[in-house]
Amino acid sequence: MTTTTATANIVDPTRDALADDHDHVFHSWSAQDQISPALVTDASGSRFTADGTEYLDFSSQLVNVNIGYQHPRLVEAIKAACDDVMTVSPAMAHAARSEAARLVAEVGPDGMDHVFFTNGGAEAIENATRMARLHTGRQKVLAAYRSYHGATAGAITVTGEPRRWASEPGYPGVVHFWGPYPYRSAFHSTSPQEETERALAHLAATIAAEGPHTIAAIVLETVVGTNGILVPPPGYLEGVRRLCDEHGILYIADEVMAGFARCGEWFAVDHWGVVPDLITFAKGVNSGYVPIGGVLMSGPVVDSFRERPYPGGLTYSGHPLACASAVASIRIMHEEGIVEHARHLGQDVFGPGLRELAAAHPVVGDVRGLGVFWALELVKDRATREPLVPPGATGADNAPMAEFTAACKKAGLWPFIGGNRTHVVPPATITDEDAREGLERLDAALGSVDRYAS
Repeated sequence: MTTTTATANIVDPTRDALADDHDHVFHSWSAQDQISPALVTDASGSRFTADGTEYLDFSSQLVNVNIGYQHPRLVEAIKAACDDVMTVSPAMAHAARSEAARLVAEVGPDGMDHVFFTNGGAEAIENATRMARLHTGRQKVLAAYRSYHGATAGAITVTGEPRRWASEPGYPGVVHFWGPYPYRSAFHSTSPQEETERALAHLAATIAAEGPHTIAAIVLETVVGTNGILVPPPGYLEGVRRLCDEHGILYIADEVMAGFARCGEWFAVDHWGVVPDLITFAKGVNSGYVPIGGVLMSGPVVDSFRERPYPGGLTYSGHPLACASAVASIRIMHEEGIVEHARHLGQDVFGPGLRELAAAHPVVGDVRGLGVFWALELVKDRATREPLVPPGATGADNAPMAEFTAACKKAGLWPFIGGNRTHVVPPATITDEDAREGLERLDAALGSVDRYAS
């Protein structure tokens, strides 16, 4: 199988990579004999080559390649970091770790000045909820049903969507509630304002029913990611903050997917001027070039552990190579205006462009998003909002979405598919020209399934 020149210097070039993958790699979220992984051999900017075909990437892999593939400055920074000390215990100090923490704190909300580093987003959620419980002395954690927070034991329990089912029973003390979703309102709302009011009333009732004095934290994806790119309606996050303050509950913002330019801000909460008590991050902080995540902490939470030890840690917390990559990535984002570019793309390219596609294609029921974080919800009937495929559809039931996915790939566009939705989540560095080219390819793919809509 074809390999890149760099990889050929590491692996045995006589081996069949796909055969070895089948025989030895155990893939996540998959029935092992029912998958055919694409073999990626090259990537640059907003494009990658897999199985000999170049694709314009509207998925950013797992919505994490915010800075684009093989950014030359980031690659060089990682290479340079390899000449430094390659590993340092979390109990010691290292310049790259100190600098990464300082830079994350500088782009975070005021009053959030300390970072606990992890190896990814799920571990960040694990530690943020643990910090909240220890800080408050309470045990319960509230989270939304339409949410994904990771696949480790605690994170999958906090997760609200069906992927948690196979891991149940999970950790005790996690309670789920319905968050806002104006297009498919659980509260029968008829406007964004009404959705905010009713969703907050539901959350307040849930808090009362569970006992405010028992609740340590409310965990929310600022903009819900894999469950639909659900942008909170005006006033909702501010209302959550007020409820937390009223009852002494910590507000944990899960920004693993939404942070670091994805929503056109450093952190998505900046859109609403809301300051959480804890922010979890990963993915976009260095675009997945090296595994890293973390928890950005407010002063009062840090103060809880000034005279007593925090009972948690990771061997690779704040790994020097990972931290060096985060330092380089944040500097590049500052110097190249990547956050501002993502904001521009949302306002001037994707927002208008996707709304035009919606007007042209009866299969599109809803358009929502911001920055480089968008979703098209595909339906059979705009009036009834019946999804193009039912929830959890497989086989013949999923045929329309399978056809749409195939049409995207045939057009050279790699999509991010979730249920009856296609998410438009390219790298934040995508050029205006490539973004519009991607929209043209998406236009063609939508045309292939318009016949399913009445």
